[in-house]
Amino acid sequence: MATRSILSTPPRLSILKGAAAYTLITFPLAAVWHMILFGQLYWTFGYIEEQPSLALGFITILLQGLILSSIYPHISFQGSPLARGLKYGLAMGIFFWTSHVLAFIAKQSISQPVLFAAMESFYLFLQFGIYGIFLGYIHRQS
Repeated sequence: MATRSILSTPPRLSILKGAAAYTLITFPLAAVWHMILFGQLYWTFGYIEEQPSLALGFITILLQGLILSSIYPHISFQGSPLARGLKYGLAMGIFFWTSHVLAFIAKQSISQPVLFAAMESFYLFLQFGIYGIFLGYIHRQS
């Protein structure tokens, strides 16, 4: 397997495809999960206090997708393209989990921190698992 230098320029189309995949996975999943399926519970947790800005949420997710998809070609995991994508998704999901779930629990006094952690952990598992599968498909030739 050929390796790329950290200084090499990854194919721009793959980055755009990865960012599009991340955005098309994450934005609808986040909206449905946090506002429709479990909106009342997240309101109780204090996770959602007012009507969220969907436009800002979309821009944030798009930027995350661009950053995550730009990093992927510079990290080397062993295995098939699918395995590499899933390993990357797992690694990024764990990073997001520490800065998203643990940080929220540390900053907020919530009545059910274990339930919140379990729900957000499963949500992030879905988000980054699906994203990892798509990344594996996008980068199947590399």
